[in-house]
Amino acid sequence: MANLLKGKDVADALTAKMTDDVAALKAKGVTPTIAILRVGERPDDLSYEKGAVKRAESVGVGVKSVVLDAEVTQAELIKAVETLNADKSVHGVLMFSPLPKHLDEKAVRAALAPEKDVDCLTEGSLGSVFTGNGKGYAPCTAQACIEILDHYGIDVTGKRAVVVGRSLVIGKPVAQLLLAKNATVTTCHTKTVDMPSVTRGAEIIIVAAGKAGAVTADYVSPGQVIIDVGINVNAEGKLCGDVDFAAVEPIVGAITPVPGGVGSVTTCVLIKHVVDAASKTL
Repeated sequence: MANLLKGKDVADALTAKMTDDVAALKAKGVTPTIAILRVGERPDDLSYEKGAVKRAESVGVGVKSVVLDAEVTQAELIKAVETLNADKSVHGVLMFSPLPKHLDEKAVRAALAPEKDVDCLTEGSLGSVFTGNGKGYAPCTAQACIEILDHYGIDVTGKRAVVVGRSLVIGKPVAQLLLAKNATVTTCHTKTVDMPSVTRGAEIIIVAAGKAGAVTADYVSPGQVIIDVGINVNAEGKLCGDVDFAAVEPIVGAITPVPGGVGSVTTCVLIKHVVDAASKTL
């Protein structure tokens, strides 16, 4: 039976640390604050916002909500972003995407100041992930994978790591984060030939394929560490990951459950980024 890498334990540890950090910042006259910029009423946006607000308030981080009508104009939205850029009381901005189709999302993202971009919406933030320098932060989900590995004492130095997926949201940035920690990284994708032969040779696999059950028993080997980023709904209406958990869990050494794994750490990382951004203003 594999060791379950539960996100709650990681989130609890991060929350305890952030609570202390926020208290220290407040003692110096700084209240870390996140602005949540939402256009319209998408159910998934509302769900994530609820979780983010709850997490922020639990550690003493302030929340400023900016809600715009789904029919907002490009100029109005960019003005809202620029106002948040100039607001010294706001240290991080979470802007939900995708935006309504009548808006130029690329231009809106570019308007956000990288130092306040706490979920890697801007090219400046993404560039800092690849260079290790500059302003901005890694995507929260990608960083959550690293936080889980760190919390459970899984040293990636010199290890063979395979990332399944190459999106700019998770796959590519998490590969760079692993490289920064001295792993030897291979990225697999839909054009990879004989993917199971590649993944079986790894010691760590991070799966962000975007497809339920994409990684099955023939993809894994005994003792491996599996981080499953996927969030899907199966035929029975239950949440499941990109890994066939029932088939893979008896084989590998450690695995994140879905639900209860990476997703529960993501909002913690978001607030951690806000606290870090606030500390840089001192």
